[in-house]
Amino acid sequence: MMREHIEALRQRFLNSGDDADLPIVDAHHHFWDLQRNYHPWLRDVPRIPFRYGDYESICRDFLPDDYFARAGSHRIVKTVMMEGEWDPRDPTGEAHWATALHRRAGLPSAMAAQIWLDREDVADVLAVYRDMPLVRSVRHKPASVPRAAHRPDFSAPGSMRCERWRRGYALLDASGLMFELQAPWWHFEEAAELARDFPRTTIIVNHTGLPSDRSDEALAAWRSALDALARHPNVWLKISGIGEPGVTWSVARNGPVVRDAIASFGAARCLFASNFPVDSLVVTLDDLFSGFKAMVAARTREERLALFHDNACTLYRI
Repeated sequence: MMREHIEALRQRFLNSGDDADLPIVDAHHHFWDLQRNYHPWLRDVPRIPFRYGDYESICRDFLPDDYFARAGSHRIVKTVMMEGEWDPRDPTGEAHWATALHRRAGLPSAMAAQIWLDREDVADVLAVYRDMPLVRSVRHKPASVPRAAHRPDFSAPGSMRCERWRRGYALLDASGLMFELQAPWWHFEEAAELARDFPRTTIIVNHTGLPSDRSDEALAAWRSALDALARHPNVWLKISGIGEPGVTWSVARNGPVVRDAIASFGAARCLFASNFPVDSLVVTLDDLFSGFKAMVAARTREERLALFHDNACTLYRI
């Protein structure tokens, strides 16, 4: 979408305050073409265990036309494509495919590419990504354990305290790429160590820290973990992926989670995202963005514009 048109939308929203005028950057979604490309978790059977349960309905192509068919009247102006666990034998293949899709369809506007920080090819893969204008960040999900099994000295191979993993992470500074962190909140002490030890590398926390346990005790511990990580200025927070298996996604259910997340990080370091098509397992895209808008309706126009549009544009340089 033309820059002048988007700026006109921004100004219209600032003047009207009407959510119908609010431009949106979806800061975390997926595209995949399963007829042509190999994503093991989406193609292979039996399916893997998944946090939302049965995910058979998303094991099909999802491309820009499929996305906009679900977007309702929301003004999605740019998007950031997240890696979709592409064939690990072809480490840069998904980024090349996304680049071709961008040239053909105009989307995605930017990409978070797949990386394996503890593999021998990490430097070579980062060198390829540095020369790909679409790639802004990388993701490697560090090793984690269930909360009941977690200990303060957790340092398993492939974790954020693994020496080999950290050597790969250290290369991000020179690459200029950001790091997308998907890990449950009880691992945030390890994430805080990364933020402290590598202050020039931006960390973008995915899926709000995965607050899947909604008990009062777990939510209090989640908020404390967010507060501690938010003390590091090089950490940002994506508000996404907060669905629960078997529970109807609703503003009443998820509004307090979203408002607490923004209270921890501030409206200047949070950004909304859909995690589609994955979160289509728990909510429609139209209802998701309508719900996010309702959750922050009391905030100023400038803050709402930042959460839905401006912060993502700044962070991903789009």
